[in-house]
Amino acid sequence: MLKIGHEVVRPGKGANDAPVTIGVPEELETVPGIPTNQREVDWYAREYPIETMNITERASRDWANALRDQHVEMREIRKEHDKLNRSLIMAARLTGDLEPTDEPTGEDVTELIKTRARDLGFVEVGITNFDIRYIYQSKKDWVKFPHVICMAYEQDFEPTQTIPSVDAEIVHSSTYRTEGAASLELGNYIRSLGYRAQVHSPNDNTGAYIPMMVAAGIGQLGACGYLLTPHVGSRCRIMMITTDANVSYDQPVDYGIHAFCQVCQVCVNRCPGRALMRDKIWWRGIEKNKLYFKRCRPVMARYLGCGICMKVCPIQKYGLKATMDHYAATGQVLGKGTHDLEGYELEGKGYFGPGELPIFEGGFFDMPHGDAGEWAFDQFKDKARSQGGEVTDELIEQFKAEMSRAMSLSEDNIAMMDQDSDYI
Repeated sequence: MLKIGHEVVRPGKGANDAPVTIGVPEELETVPGIPTNQREVDWYAREYPIETMNITERASRDWANALRDQHVEMREIRKEHDKLNRSLIMAARLTGDLEPTDEPTGEDVTELIKTRARDLGFVEVGITNFDIRYIYQSKKDWVKFPHVICMAYEQDFEPTQTIPSVDAEIVHSSTYRTEGAASLELGNYIRSLGYRAQVHSPNDNTGAYIPMMVAAGIGQLGACGYLLTPHVGSRCRIMMITTDANVSYDQPVDYGIHAFCQVCQVCVNRCPGRALMRDKIWWRGIEKNKLYFKRCRPVMARYLGCGICMKVCPIQKYGLKATMDHYAATGQVLGKGTHDLEGYELEGKGYFGPGELPIFEGGFFDMPHGDAGEWAFDQFKDKARSQGGEVTDELIEQFKAEMSRAMSLSEDNIAMMDQDSDYI
């Protein structure tokens, strides 16, 4: 039995469940939150501010969506999601201008907000300062309030275990919509307490959410690039509400996840695209396992959104308490090396058990890069080369039309469906 270094007490999974105590073995202790060099974070935020990949990698996003649309069921899922989700996104965009519906009492409303959020179905809730260093350039003038309510909504267990599948994509989309509607209700409740509340739709991201989720103490960054929460690991969808309410801040927590992920490595070993780094690096001022986007997107595009890194995470499947209890008792990672945790099937490729990975044909990872304008220019050059270097009037007109389309992409078209999972 390993020595327990410290214990973490969290509210139960459900609103009416008893609190859960998680013992973190001494050998897995690191730091609360995530190792960070604040000076480097400040420097990168100032010199190289972040932007959503739905803009900076627009070309590959459009390419991926075109591939997904060749799958009839996936195309219909996406169409239905966009149709149902649009009203939620547009409603959320207006919330920053809504007035409170009552006068504030002056009391600290932290617990009132958390209780209401839990009653609405959020499995994790924490509050911290809204960190402007992680806001996207395209949203820098949008956020109005200083405090952020960080929340995670559980994604149903059974369909998630079928990843990658149509059923998993259906529950992925429906969870976004469910939490989007719940957050609008929570915003109304905060306004009834006498304060303002701005809902950040989970499909219309304002910035890199995970740093603030970690600061609010509701999880830690896993090797897969997802937020790992105590009850459901990465099997959740995260979102935020900013507010001017009288609230108290939570603190980051050492759940033992940083060290555990380095021992576990199941998501790294099972990733079909080999897109996850085994060793941590320093990236923009934080220490993390960096996701290799160029090997991730092609698999997601061709295999039903992939998500295998979520499926094979023991914390997702068994919960952090069971995982830590097993590790403390045995020194082993719960489920590692078993078909129950590690097995998955790729459509058209077959089943892959522990130690087995698919082999992809040459050119599989080729995809366009950059924003829509860069991709239009690359296509223009390729077409000119194919014509022996001749630049015709027709080719120029096509290029002008593509550049016009790239420059006129509206915010409505930037954010639908996709959500960046990587930290920064």
